[in-house]
Amino acid sequence: MIRRNRIAIGLAAGLAVVLGLGVWSATGSGTNSKPVAQTETDLGVLGDYGDAGSNPVLQEPAQAPATDTQQQAAPQTPAVQPPAAQPPAAQPPVAPPVSSLRLIGKQVDKMGMVVQDGDGRTLYRFDKDTPTPDTKSNCNGQCAQTWPPVLSETVPQIEGIDPSLVKLITRADGKKQVALGNWPLYVYSLDPKPGSWKGQGVGGTWFVIQPNGKRNVECLPPGVTAPAA
Repeated sequence: MIRRNRIAIGLAAGLAVVLGLGVWSATGSGTNSKPVAQTETDLGVLGDYGDAGSNPVLQEPAQAPATDTQQQAAPQTPAVQPPAAQPPAAQPPVAPPVSSLRLIGKQVDKMGMVVQDGDGRTLYRFDKDTPTPDTKSNCNGQCAQTWPPVLSETVPQIEGIDPSLVKLITRADGKKQVALGNWPLYVYSLDPKPGSWKGQGVGGTWFVIQPNGKRNVECLPPGVTAPAA
């Protein structure tokens, strides 16, 4: 009787061991882990190209091509037009050149009122010139060499003279000559220095001119008679 109980106990223990091994095999080597189905996310983590452990590469979705309606609605950028050409600025009128010639009305000892140029040379008038109606010089050729005309392309600078009395006339050779009170002006080539008046009364027709255009009949040389005014 005792022997039978021992055999029954041994068989029961053996069956328990066999059942335990079966359960252990079914549950994965006896651990408490349970099988989990692999999802697409797990596969991505493991890497589809053998790079286990690398982060998955996320691709942006492709953009759909724009439709005709969208293309028509797109704002059009206006073409940039070049700046319009500006008209040239109006230029101020060119001022006439300033004459280097000067006429100075002044009073000198013995002679009284005279007109000199900027170099101090005494100026003369010729009684055979034509003062009116158009001022004209009648001293040309050899006469103009002895009595050089006062030439200028512009009205000279003046001092001590009424500007309205000064003008330019055209000589026979086309050059411009300065006239004072309708009388053309000259210098005398034989005056030895500035301030001299050796030409006073020469031929009874040449006289020092005054700032008003009239003859200066002061300090006449011997034998020269003052003409009628």
